[in-house]
Amino acid sequence: MAQATVQYPADAIELSVPDPLVAADLLRARRPDLFPVMDDTTAAFIDQFGERYKPLLTHTLDALAVATARMGMRHGSWGKDLHQYHNEGHVLELLIGRLARIRLELGWGCLEAEEWLMLALFSACHDLRQRETPDPSHEIGTNEQASITEAFRILDASGFNRAREHDFYATLGYMIAGSTFDARPLPYNTAEVVSAGGCLAPKLVRDLEVGAAEFTSQAALFRCTKLMLIAADLDTANVAEPFLAFTASSARLAGEREMRAGRSLEAIESALPVFEFLTEGQDRYFFKLHRFVSDLGQTVFGMGKSINADKVTRQSQLMRKHFGPKLQTGVTGRMLVDQYLAFAQLTS
Repeated sequence: MAQATVQYPADAIELSVPDPLVAADLLRARRPDLFPVMDDTTAAFIDQFGERYKPLLTHTLDALAVATARMGMRHGSWGKDLHQYHNEGHVLELLIGRLARIRLELGWGCLEAEEWLMLALFSACHDLRQRETPDPSHEIGTNEQASITEAFRILDASGFNRAREHDFYATLGYMIAGSTFDARPLPYNTAEVVSAGGCLAPKLVRDLEVGAAEFTSQAALFRCTKLMLIAADLDTANVAEPFLAFTASSARLAGEREMRAGRSLEAIESALPVFEFLTEGQDRYFFKLHRFVSDLGQTVFGMGKSINADKVTRQSQLMRKHFGPKLQTGVTGRMLVDQYLAFAQLTS
């Protein structure tokens, strides 16, 4: 099982949202709009796969509520440590955005019932922790390691059983571990622990294929490796979204990175790192680091990325031409982000 190398105990947010009941109350108060969406999806799931999956579905829904509420409280718009990108909105981008897109384009039948539930759990749990101290010596990021340990505790609190659903826990752990993403060389970024370029999932899949005694069957191992690759594609499929959505996510991540580095977007000192991230950084991420690693991801999201490719190049050209190779005097990170979003309107 993809275990953390150190212990990551519960923090104040985890203790304040200990179970599905508390989480549901928070969601009703903050995001009541989500309940009709989940009700419709739940009914469609049962129609497709049958009543026998109701208990497992109920546990999954409870876990999704806990994870989403904690994201909103810990790093989201409900708490005091807002991360502009890694917040409850990112959970919903995957859960009711990209995962729903797979269902709408390919139908429920493209995945098994438990596979849908595992991908939903990944969507909600993969970024639970964002403040862990980086450890470049370990290929699995410390944020991911901490998120795995908390995700397991969420499953415990939501009716899952570590013996009965052993493969559920193991697969979720590997899916989160595989979402570790190496975005070097940007040395001011401490938000992501690095591996060897791009997402870690393909390497972990190769490692698992050599030997994975913790799975109860070869079928369970195969399902894990399959889902690890799909999960990695879900996490990085912003490259395939409508261009304004893609650039908005880039702008949010630029702001989050500056916050994590202790710089204000309003300060001149933020200009160079923001400029590099929105030009060279985006080019490198889009064209060199990112790739769809599952057949399903390529099928659903590949065309969207292809459509965006020329637009990403044009966007960087506009930014470099407007601000010059050494940036204009007095430019701030905020000015760069605002201009980046304005150019996106033209490019799209």
